[in-house]
Amino acid sequence: MLNRIARTRTALKGVAVGLVGALALGLATDAEAADRVRWKMASTYGGKLTQLGTLGKRIEDRIEAVSDGNIQIKFFEPGALVPALEVFDAVSSGSIDAGWSTPGYWAGKVPALQLFAAVPFGPSAGEYMAWYYFGGGQQMFEEIYHQHNIHSVQCGLLAPEASGWFRKEINSVEDLKGLKMRFFGLGAKVMEKMGVSTQLLAGGDIFPALELGTIDATEFSMPAIDLNLGFYQVAKHYYFPGWHQQSTFFDLMMNKDNWDALSETQQAQIETMCGDNVRYGLAEGEAIQFSALKVLQEEKGVTIHRWPPEILEQLHAAWEEVVAEQSQDPDFKRVWESLSAFRADYKIWGDLGYLD
Repeated sequence: MLNRIARTRTALKGVAVGLVGALALGLATDAEAADRVRWKMASTYGGKLTQLGTLGKRIEDRIEAVSDGNIQIKFFEPGALVPALEVFDAVSSGSIDAGWSTPGYWAGKVPALQLFAAVPFGPSAGEYMAWYYFGGGQQMFEEIYHQHNIHSVQCGLLAPEASGWFRKEINSVEDLKGLKMRFFGLGAKVMEKMGVSTQLLAGGDIFPALELGTIDATEFSMPAIDLNLGFYQVAKHYYFPGWHQQSTFFDLMMNKDNWDALSETQQAQIETMCGDNVRYGLAEGEAIQFSALKVLQEEKGVTIHRWPPEILEQLHAAWEEVVAEQSQDPDFKRVWESLSAFRADYKIWGDLGYLD
């Protein structure tokens, strides 16, 4: 009898332990499920567009790998969730979780963000990153975005761009007057000083506008990207250097409430993935330009030009006027002063450490 009672007690204990274990496992599984991130990310660039889009698509793949599937950020083509140039508002309001773009697209909303995208006559990639990560740029970048309920991480960096496609050769600034041209960011304001009528078009809208004559000229990106968009079919004169975009940052914008809800580990995983995307994008961009230039010159009949010093000098003088005007905005002024002070100090090193 006593043995039977003992066996019964042992069996009941086993059942209890099993129930507790199952309950604990269930709670752990529920907690893990609650911690998983499943975001939708709108893009301002088509996913197949070299670098501009493919670096955004790379986010989708790499963050899942880095987080072992805990974080999934699904890439959506322009217009699939919201129009390309409405991503900022959609992320800010929380109607979408995240956006892939460049800060320079939001000039009409936040003028200072342009300085975190591309700066006319501005720094090359190494100097730009040095200021951003170690010269106070990142702190201001995050602070400004936070005012709009967005947390953003710089998530891509491109090599220098070309400065434009023209139907006719440009021999002086007089030849620019009266042209209608697609142009990006702060460089557009410089071109307006030259008498050019500028407009900002999303990547997919540029070729039709150029072909139909809605615009007379365009700049967009670097040779490997411009080649794929076929601008050479309409305009045969291609100008360098890209004085307006010596390097260009791209960012992963996230609704700040979503960002704040992440664990520290998840935030670190996103930051680490984006750091890798910066490395990858810069290296890839530098590696693919010369082959594209060969195709443009040898197969597509494009004439490559370099701006003469006198035109670059006039563009630079116009840029200084633009800076003075834009600095009426307090945030623009403080970011510009920070970048300028850093560049003045960096020049001490740059002049000594690098070959001309």
